[in-house]
Amino acid sequence: MKALKNSSMNQIALAYIQIVFGCIMGALAYPLFLVPNNIAPGGVTGLATVMNYLWGFPVGITSLLMNIPLFIIGYHSMGRRFVIRTLFATVLFSLCIDVIKLDALTDDSLLASFFGGALLGFGLAFILRGGATSGGTDLIAKMVHKRFPVISVGLFLFVIDFTVVLIAGLTMSMQHAMYAAIAVFVCTKALDFVITGISVNKVCYIISDEFEKIKHRILHEMERGVTVLNAKGGYSGEKVSLLLCVVNRIEIISLKEIVWEEDEKAFMFVTDAHETLGEGFLAWNEE
Repeated sequence: MKALKNSSMNQIALAYIQIVFGCIMGALAYPLFLVPNNIAPGGVTGLATVMNYLWGFPVGITSLLMNIPLFIIGYHSMGRRFVIRTLFATVLFSLCIDVIKLDALTDDSLLASFFGGALLGFGLAFILRGGATSGGTDLIAKMVHKRFPVISVGLFLFVIDFTVVLIAGLTMSMQHAMYAAIAVFVCTKALDFVITGISVNKVCYIISDEFEKIKHRILHEMERGVTVLNAKGGYSGEKVSLLLCVVNRIEIISLKEIVWEEDEKAFMFVTDAHETLGEGFLAWNEE
């Protein structure tokens, strides 16, 4: 019981460490790249960046004030733990943007949109890994999706980001809007990179009359697990056995050789596995 409690406390501590790290990293993107070059990377902070350009309002405090009503609206549709962590992340992220005082690293808007978007994306990803968001439109997106399932979270956020980019174009210039769009795109890709990682494993599907031989060699030569799925040919209507196996990108070569040696008429297709958790791959407590 004590060990279980300690494990739970360690997980909570790790979550908050990731949130703090993510807030600091994401906040660095603003003084170093985004704000000095007037790049509004979507969302509430993007809108705050536009207001900073127009009236000189501090980005952090402005985004925090705008987050308050959004947080109140979305509060009841979220779980208690998520709400507490998101509130913590929202306040810390907003304060870090204004408290961190650093000189801009570049006045090249293209470089700023790329590196600013990447740094922001990395930061937001660590906040998400800690079980929170930086507040704002994320909360509303989840609430809207919960009430109207036909509207996906991704679609809602895309519309909001597009609107902010459009506002940036109308208030600054279309060139600023294009740089903002680049920052949003890079931010999304950087976030996905941290959350799902680089695909290093492959999911292999094999249909063969010699599936038993192939299965045996996968189990004993490659020492990999394999699952046999019952399927039916769409054209012939005949029952077939479909082998499902996950291997790393080096082992895929050996697997192809095994399939080729056992059945030259076999049908095989391979897809990427962005996350592979369990025996033989990444342990659950390392995720």
